[in-house]
Amino acid sequence: MKRVFIVFLVSLIYSQSYAQKPRARDLGIPFVGKTGEFNAITDVKGVEVGYSTIISGKGENIIGKGPIRTGVTAIFPRGKAKKFSPVYANWYSLNGNGEMTGTTWITESGFLETPIMITNTNSVGVVRDAVLKWYVDTDWYNGEDWWYTYPVVAETYDGFLNDIYGFHVKEKHVLEAIENTSSGKIAEGNVGGGTGMMCLGYKGGTGTSSRVFKIKDSTYTVGAIVQSNFGAKRNLSIAGVPVGVELKDTLNYKFNAPPKSRRQEGDGSIIVIIATDVPLLPHQLKRIAQRIPLGVGIVGGRGGNGSGDIFLAFSTANENAFNRDETTTIESLPNDQLLPVFEATVQAVEEAIINAMVAAETMEGINGNKAYALPHDLLIKTLKKYNRLKE
Repeated sequence: MKRVFIVFLVSLIYSQSYAQKPRARDLGIPFVGKTGEFNAITDVKGVEVGYSTIISGKGENIIGKGPIRTGVTAIFPRGKAKKFSPVYANWYSLNGNGEMTGTTWITESGFLETPIMITNTNSVGVVRDAVLKWYVDTDWYNGEDWWYTYPVVAETYDGFLNDIYGFHVKEKHVLEAIENTSSGKIAEGNVGGGTGMMCLGYKGGTGTSSRVFKIKDSTYTVGAIVQSNFGAKRNLSIAGVPVGVELKDTLNYKFNAPPKSRRQEGDGSIIVIIATDVPLLPHQLKRIAQRIPLGVGIVGGRGGNGSGDIFLAFSTANENAFNRDETTTIESLPNDQLLPVFEATVQAVEEAIINAMVAAETMEGINGNKAYALPHDLLIKTLKKYNRLKE
């Protein structure tokens, strides 16, 4: 009981502290585009995000005991109180060395029928099972006796810092992430599924951003959330500045006893979820998902062989589109008006990745392995050198 309390307390401290951390714009990093109120995926009305963050132990890795540096992220397109309310969706894989369950049915049906969960590579199964049980316990289908469901669970690998073969994510953590979902401001950095992740030579994790724009007389929002765990330091670019090259000899990963693997520099993964209130059909959301790699590439992603770069986009418009028995009427934006949505997607993804890195703190994990935070002072100095700092 004492250990559980300590883990909970550390988790609570981390969650509260990250909610107050500076973001990329606070450092003066310039970005293109207007953000929503929270500069988060939750600027899209109805979207809720929740976390369970598991941090415990230090020192030598003892499989099954830790150290533990992992967690779960939950994303509800219309909020968990809405229950079964499918949204139009589609997905895209830049490189498939990763997992996102349930995607074949999204392609086939055009609908995302469930929340989206993100965790570590080895915990996809337990998260999927826990979500299924939660559906039963909460009557997800509102009394309808439906005979199949395909939870969407995505992952990135945190085994450099986390006892990943200790299988520490449990049903209770999935339920905690679900119960913690909310709209408004959300934490970034070492939280949720992003707790033990690394990115472009530094500590990575969870990040978010949004863009607000007009198409004719209508105002729309695009929001992004990332679980960022990809890329080589030499490719890190911020505001067009080769930050990774400039800081190549600064705060490199500390490998005391690296995990036994074939991992090469640049390996890892990134999961990106795009939400929008633009009325888009599934084939158009496929086009949105295919633009996500442009935002990843701006900051230094190259879609490496060992990287699982998997993306999903959904629209909260057309709330009554899903119907098993009746013909429905829907709205759809013309393809010729999609450019602002493409641009907003690329911009939000770029900023969400940098927000994850700015919020992340240095973390020591198994065997003393250490991922260092992106140094704010050196970053500012470098951006000033290239006259790219926003005053």
